[in-house]
Amino acid sequence: MNPGDVNLQQLLEQAQLMQQQLANAQQELTDAEIEGSAGGGLVVATVNGSGELLELKISPNVIDAADPKETADTVADLVIAAVRDAVRAASDLQQEKLGPLAQGLGGGGLQLPGF
Repeated sequence: MNPGDVNLQQLLEQAQLMQQQLANAQQELTDAEIEGSAGGGLVVATVNGSGELLELKISPNVIDAADPKETADTVADLVIAAVRDAVRAASDLQQEKLGPLAQGLGGGGLQLPGF
């Protein structure tokens, strides 16, 4: 076998291994629950590893019955901040789980001899 020849069996095995690793990482992301918060925990957003909003908790302490308009604006701002915090954390988790697999396509995982 020449150094530039492709071992198709080895290539297929590497591809199947990477496919399984990717499926496992995607399942971990789907199962993960990540929290983000704002206002010192007055609003807590929970997302999965894909960034899908699963739950939103708003503390009654954020409600000011004397000023409903200000309360609504404050709650809206806190919800946006909490969701952004959770989605950012989910993105970090995605990078942690999927980043090494993406890098493996070109540098260390699936290497194509002769290319």
